[in-house]
Amino acid sequence: MGFLPGIHVVPGGRVDPPDAASPYPGAPHPAIARALGGRRPPLAFLNAALRETHEETGLLVGRPFAGTVAETDSPFWQAYRTAGLAPDYGAIDYLCRAITPVTSKRRFNTRFFLADGNHVAGTLSGNGELEDLAWARASALGDLTLVDVTEYVLKTALDRWTSRAPIGTRTAKLLNYRKDIMTLSDRRGPPR
Repeated sequence: MGFLPGIHVVPGGRVDPPDAASPYPGAPHPAIARALGGRRPPLAFLNAALRETHEETGLLVGRPFAGTVAETDSPFWQAYRTAGLAPDYGAIDYLCRAITPVTSKRRFNTRFFLADGNHVAGTLSGNGELEDLAWARASALGDLTLVDVTEYVLKTALDRWTSRAPIGTRTAKLLNYRKDIMTLSDRRGPPR
């Protein structure tokens, strides 16, 4: 609300130190792990995305899990345990990375992911951080107030979903700004 009031956004937030590990088995798809490689473990980004989605929407993304996991004080991991679910890290695709303009009062270096909505459990409720929490039909996206990054993320997600692109087969683009104009580039390629 403080960053983009009145604008529709996807759930999000920062990577916290506990996000680096999971009590559940599994790993990101190898192509996603390579694309996210860096100083943080790739799992940290996926756990942060799953945790922020749960905190802000009340929804868990995962598959049924009948195994045992260690007890934890984390409300996030307790919610998975109670629901009988586990994250399916290998089924999460990496859409893009976006870095806010240097002129922005608040700077972000954000990664966006796509997971199968058929594997969502819970009731849309959230923690109050989002003002207008609701599902929206793809056909209604033109009626929403979106910034360029959110519009790109949603269009990319819809394209990958409708084309059934296999996880990790499309390169996540870097969205950056030059003179406040959004540019797209492959991670190591020139801007387009």
